[in-house]
Amino acid sequence: MKFTLSWLKDHLETEASLDQITEKLTALGLEVEGVQDRSKELAPFRVAHVVSADKHPDADKLRVLVVDTGTEKLQVVCGAPNARAGLKGVFAAEGAYIPGSDITLKKGVIRGVESNGMMCSKRELKLSDEHDGIIELPDDAPVGASYAEYAGLSDPVIDINLTPDRADCAGVRGIARDLAAAGLGRLKPLTEGRLNAAPVAGSFPSPIGVTIEALDACPLYVGRTIRGVTNGPSPQWMQDKLLAIGLRPISALVDITNYVTFDVARPLHAFDADKVKGGIIVRMAREGESLTALNGKDYTLDPSMVVIADHERAEALGGIIGGEDSGCTETTTTLFLEAAIFDTVRVAQAGRRLGVESDARYRLERGVDPAAVVEGVERATRLILEICGGEASDLVIAGAEPNWRRTLTLRPGRVKSLGGVDLNHDQQTRILTDLGFTIEGEEDDGSLRVGVPSWRADVHGEADLVEEVLRVNGFDAIPATPLPRDTVLARPALTLKQRRVASARRALAARGLSEAVTWSFLASATAALFGASHEGLRLVNPISSDLDVMRPSILPNLIQAAGRNADRGYADVRLFEVGAAFRSPAPDGQDSVAAGIRAGAAVPRHWAEKTRPVDVFDAKADALAALEAAGAPTANLQVTADAPAWYHPGRSGVLRLGPTVMARFGEIHPSVLDTLGVKGPVVGFEVMLDAIPLPKKKGGTAKPMVQLSAFQPIERDFAFLVGQDVEADKILRAAKGADKALVKDATLFDVYQGMGVGEGRKSVAVSVTYQPTTATLTDEAIEAVGQKIVAAVIKATGGSLRG
Repeated sequence: MKFTLSWLKDHLETEASLDQITEKLTALGLEVEGVQDRSKELAPFRVAHVVSADKHPDADKLRVLVVDTGTEKLQVVCGAPNARAGLKGVFAAEGAYIPGSDITLKKGVIRGVESNGMMCSKRELKLSDEHDGIIELPDDAPVGASYAEYAGLSDPVIDINLTPDRADCAGVRGIARDLAAAGLGRLKPLTEGRLNAAPVAGSFPSPIGVTIEALDACPLYVGRTIRGVTNGPSPQWMQDKLLAIGLRPISALVDITNYVTFDVARPLHAFDADKVKGGIIVRMAREGESLTALNGKDYTLDPSMVVIADHERAEALGGIIGGEDSGCTETTTTLFLEAAIFDTVRVAQAGRRLGVESDARYRLERGVDPAAVVEGVERATRLILEICGGEASDLVIAGAEPNWRRTLTLRPGRVKSLGGVDLNHDQQTRILTDLGFTIEGEEDDGSLRVGVPSWRADVHGEADLVEEVLRVNGFDAIPATPLPRDTVLARPALTLKQRRVASARRALAARGLSEAVTWSFLASATAALFGASHEGLRLVNPISSDLDVMRPSILPNLIQAAGRNADRGYADVRLFEVGAAFRSPAPDGQDSVAAGIRAGAAVPRHWAEKTRPVDVFDAKADALAALEAAGAPTANLQVTADAPAWYHPGRSGVLRLGPTVMARFGEIHPSVLDTLGVKGPVVGFEVMLDAIPLPKKKGGTAKPMVQLSAFQPIERDFAFLVGQDVEADKILRAAKGADKALVKDATLFDVYQGMGVGEGRKSVAVSVTYQPTTATLTDEAIEAVGQKIVAAVIKATGGSLRG
């Protein structure tokens, strides 16, 4: 929401400085995002007088001007068709920055003639789109004066970040009301000058009537016919205000409706009455009905949308945008002015479905003042009659004002108990009254009966009234009170499960994966590839038609992200995400998962190292790293080959702790990649963080003391001949379990199939580490442990020691 300081002062009588106003706005919850002072941007530009204008010797369309800047006379080459002797315009000297062209002026030579500076058009100063000629100023414009001050452009523009609940502050008057309540001035009544909203007596019945066929979508519609108008340019003061906030002045009738929209948050629309056939009908759109809007685009409507129609066709989309066919132009002499209340949900849904953003939609979907519909029409009528002339008809009112009146109870003591600030009865009453609330009575216990104003649809309970009192009094006035501490040491803020998430995230990032944050929903066709079957996961009101199901897995979003990166030339992708995956809509149907993918090459191209594509073991290593960081007993995990269908059946696995699935990993199935339009290879993993068991407390939560041995460890290599379907994990487990006191670790370092080992068999070589703790191992002890290992492996696998 943008407005100028002078615009604010139309409603607020104040002596406060710009800094005081912006500071108070943020304190009131109307956060100031920026302040643009155009006087600084336009500081280099001065009023200048063209002393002479001679034809350029080498160019028919150029003139050589001598320009009096007030301090010196300079030669300027200009191509504007209206450049002539005696003209007063806007001059920019060498070194000036031209905002409309994004250039900094330098002294130059144009067709052999030196040029010092330039005479500017309105577009070059970002005042409008007009660039057919240079700016022409009145003869009495003071030469050498600052153009910004002369033209009234030294008015700062304030931009606030408006929260959706404060629809009343989508107009300058609502902002002024908050500032007045906070003690920064007096709110002017709507009877002074341009604020005058007193009723205008109609001099004839309106020839255009109004019928509402959809009262639930439009409960109130007010309009009137104004004839005999002259639709020329709007006054300069109005154009300046609209230009300052980024709106392009079009014509007086259009500018007046825009001005009232931003001034008092009351959207209006003006129809060219001569183009309206029969009368106005507010109805739901018909299937396949179309509308060419004021933005020049064609829209196909459906029966969920409200339209303002005449007896032949739709002329506007209710609460969103008007139609081009019935819009006011320079030739308009009779108009029909409308103001209405529309159902906020229908406005939001229609605007979102059609992709139409407008100032009217912004306000009407948040909820406008239901008691100010007639007032808005009267205000605009006065401005039209003043600026364009003409004669107004009687008002046409269809429907009725919604019942917005409600009374709430405020116990004065609740301000202290809820907000910690002790304000007396009179202070609370003063704040509420200044905000427009009414005190309708007082109970025996001192409780106040407070009437809520029509423009505050966000206030529904006692806590809301307390918040209003605290907000205006100042949140910074709430004293800082430390919370009581029951123990000397502070309790941990995070639970073990919460710390696991951070640990898994750090571990995956340390392995070179980049964290991604993706949607928690995806297309139903994609979800079906990853096991989604529960109908309750389908969204009733998705933000997009292709994001209609809660995700059963994080992997598809990551895979598609890898595909988008590959399309842009980044084929080697490593991504992970820690978030929720959904099995059902039940409270326990949501799992906390750490998932990741690797795509492309595992090792980048390099002269000193051979590259290779990612494989299943990369995904397994990622999964084990995340599990270990999260505190899972990785040494006790078993690997099974029953990964879900979205993994490659021969290049995937499941990590289990007994029957519990701790993680899944492997290559993504080629058919899944084809469906998603992603080129492989891609490997992925899913770690079930909720499945990791909590540690059992034995004598407290401290970690056990590290047991370090003073004796040298010993490594021995063994090679076993086993069937080709025997998993290496069985060999490693058997070796580790042969002597738990001495065997510290066992790792796989070679697998061989081929000549010398027999058909259907393979050679698996493992390295086993012995770690004595009481004495150095003798040769006999080493041999005895080796025999135990061989016996355990043979028993577990049916293989034999390779000779």
